[in-house]
Amino acid sequence: MTDAPLGAPIDLNADLGEGFGHWRLTDDEALLSVVTSANVACGFHAGDPSTMRRVCDLAAERGVRVGAQVSYRDLAGFGRRAMDVPARELADEIAYQIGALEVFARSAGIRVRYVKPHGALYNRCVHDAEQAAAVVEGVRLAGGEAALPVLGLPGSRLHEAAGAAGLPVVAEAFADRAYTAEGSLVPRREPGAVVTDADAVVKRSLMIARDRAVTSIDGQRVEVTARS
Repeated sequence: MTDAPLGAPIDLNADLGEGFGHWRLTDDEALLSVVTSANVACGFHAGDPSTMRRVCDLAAERGVRVGAQVSYRDLAGFGRRAMDVPARELADEIAYQIGALEVFARSAGIRVRYVKPHGALYNRCVHDAEQAAAVVEGVRLAGGEAALPVLGLPGSRLHEAAGAAGLPVVAEAFADRAYTAEGSLVPRREPGAVVTDADAVVKRSLMIARDRAVTSIDGQRVEVTARS
């Protein structure tokens, strides 16, 4: 996955495996019938070993790429609470999560193909260079000689750090999240942050794929360059 020119096919990713034990949030079977890349929760905000294995097996059967959806250690808060984690510790935790998913990916005959932060970590790495660098260090540690691509927001500190470390970056856009006029995501705590109308999500998806743009929450056109 790399940035694509106007009119080129675009990857479709979604968060999967976001359950724990008997509790399930995502409809993994249904999502795997439409997505081309699956961001699999690795146990820190959601997900458990059996869920990770099941999703990897299903993804392998359906030819869907598997990526590690890494998070702060925040199972109770679903990875959406702000946390301050020392850089070295965060790098180790990122590598740990990727490694856990890689075990189940290999058992299904596939490999972890990319990494995407989740929730509060994703948002923090848009602006925080230190935390972004720690995430990249964890990706490098887990990937070894394989340069795992990093999926994230265009222009983020995360992509800057990944590029500086020689890792491929994949820019993504969100069809179900509101944007500010500056091109960042509207925080979930604010009204209208999540687009829930299905027709509106479809319309935004087509606009992202065809026009490389979205309409911000205040009605402005925002250019987005996204491969996923």
